[in-house]
Amino acid sequence: MNKKAVVLLSGGLDSSTILAYAISKGFDIYAISFFYGQRHKFELEASKKVAEHLGVKDHKTAHIDLRVFGGSALTAEIDVPKGRTEEEMDGEIPITYVPARNTIFLSFALAYAEVIGSDDIFIGVNAVDYSGYPDCRPEYIEAYEKMANLATKSGVESETRLTIHTPLIDLKKSEIIQMGLALGVDYSITSTCYDPDEDGLPCGICDSCVLRLKGFSALGIKDPAEYQS
Repeated sequence: MNKKAVVLLSGGLDSSTILAYAISKGFDIYAISFFYGQRHKFELEASKKVAEHLGVKDHKTAHIDLRVFGGSALTAEIDVPKGRTEEEMDGEIPITYVPARNTIFLSFALAYAEVIGSDDIFIGVNAVDYSGYPDCRPEYIEAYEKMANLATKSGVESETRLTIHTPLIDLKKSEIIQMGLALGVDYSITSTCYDPDEDGLPCGICDSCVLRLKGFSALGIKDPAEYQS
């Protein structure tokens, strides 16, 4: 029997690549997505398509309403920044940062992993071409993994340790795309935009779209996703 792995799947470029990567390593995949009140909830449709396309053992969607707290352009009535330069993106933690999001998501993934008897969680965080999110840094993942092995029954009783896999963390966006293409990811069905229209078409000018388009451009490849005119 293959080992089981929990994969955090948003339906975006990075998470779709990490899903394909985990499959390539021989894991049976238990994917988890989140509806957390995000304005770009179309990504959930994308996550279903990606899970079906790549083939997973199970795919769950957890519902958490982070609009209760707001504090982010993704969960409150705050404009999503658009048309920013790379210098502006690197200047500060952007308003699209959702407070404690990865901590919350990893906690759900940790619970799921413990229930199904998995010692492996995959998350597509990236600390190179990213928008300055503090919960995408290697030191954060290292600290969370240490906590997870102290806080669970399996961590205390099992001889094996839970591992949080982050193979994309040091890669440029172009390198992530290159990996995904080699692993058979269909990027036309992924959704990356922070502010898509009602049909799910990406804006092309928010930070997330800019970084994605930059990655494809660096490879000399056209992004297969359809954008708003």
